Amino acid sequence: MSLPHWILAASVVLAAALAIRAHYLDAAGRWQVYVFKPLATLLVLALALAFPAAPPAYRYALLAGLALSTAGDVFLMLPRERFVAGLASFLGAHLCYLYAFGFGVPFGASALALPFSVAAGVVLALIWRGLTPRLRVPVIVYVVVIALMAGQAAARWELLRDAATLSAALGAALFMASDALLAIDRFRARFASARALTLASYWAAQLLIALSLAVW
Repeated sequence: MSLPHWILAASVVLAAALAIRAHYLDAAGRWQVYVFKPLATLLVLALALAFPAAPPAYRYALLAGLALSTAGDVFLMLPRERFVAGLASFLGAHLCYLYAFGFGVPFGASALALPFSVAAGVVLALIWRGLTPRLRVPVIVYVVVIALMAGQAAARWELLRDAATLSAALGAALFMASDALLAIDRFRARFASARALTLASYWAAQLLIALSLAVW
């Protein structure tokens, strides 16, 4: 990566750290969430835009996923949270990533997808009682899609074994871990470090997925 790429990557880390910190501030400082949370994801998008060498279909799918993720961030941070709208935005992002990770590799080509399906089932079982009837179908759809996305990224790495697919696979796995933490905190049992763990793993995931464009 060139110096501008490193500066962008460092800016992502700084904005993410400030966004995480802002979530733990009192009411007077909470305005910082509205600045740094979308900024961190937009900086990841800017970093992805700075890598033009990847095949267009793969690159555009990742860019669309990052744009939809930014929309999801905004919906989930509004004073009156729009959870379903945020869920739909991230569902669209995962579908974009799923398409990208199928580039040049058949779907379901590896047994590595199986552990992600099992993990998704475990998380769904843990949060089931906390879901209202209205949310159950959307959450099931979301969980299935993110498990497919992470499993396909892992399968792609197993078949191609290069730096780009490894970066994407690690990012996809972290994204699934982030969403699992968010779901458990929201629908099963609250825990104090949830925001920090969820957001740190989320931006690490997005950064790794974007960096898969750098090492193509």
